[in-house]
Amino acid sequence: MLMKTTLCALFAAAAPVLAQSGDCSKAFVAPQAAGAQISMTLRAGAVDIVGTKENVVRVTCQVGRPADAGSIHIYFAAGKLTVSGGPNKDVRYRIEVPEKSGLMVRAAAGDMTVKGITGNKDVELSAGDLTMEAGDPASYKLAEGKVSVGDLNAKPFGAQKAGFAGSFRKENSGGQYRLHVALMAGNLTLK
Repeated sequence: MLMKTTLCALFAAAAPVLAQSGDCSKAFVAPQAAGAQISMTLRAGAVDIVGTKENVVRVTCQVGRPADAGSIHIYFAAGKLTVSGGPNKDVRYRIEVPEKSGLMVRAAAGDMTVKGITGNKDVELSAGDLTMEAGDPASYKLAEGKVSVGDLNAKPFGAQKAGFAGSFRKENSGGQYRLHVALMAGNLTLK
């Protein structure tokens, strides 16, 4: 029983260290192992998600009114990044993750770019333009994309459609990763 109590106390003491929080008034940096899954829930704004050689998650922001930077909250724990709060416009932020990472991103609105990341990618954006560097199409076991209203340009996967309800689905038994992209309204470009 003493061993169990000691282990519980150790885990409870370590838990606050694993969660980190900050805001856009300065760069936010948290350790993250390469090859892990990272989930993101992001506020509206222009977002660049970029793979780097570092084993960290780093968020840097540009806010139209610098006084608003402290009202944009950043929280990271157990592989989940949340960016919330702040003004309704004039926010641009950059998120750096290890280049070998799995991504699951959910964002409301704004223009988003994703590049330099090798791994599973599951990205959904409600409104805005989404541009993604997909990499080698042969590396995907399943690749699928959908735009409800807007243009779809996925040349690596042989898909192009303008207007309404553009989609593609490609399967490759020799692939390793999964790609899922969905956009409600806007333009989707895969390079």
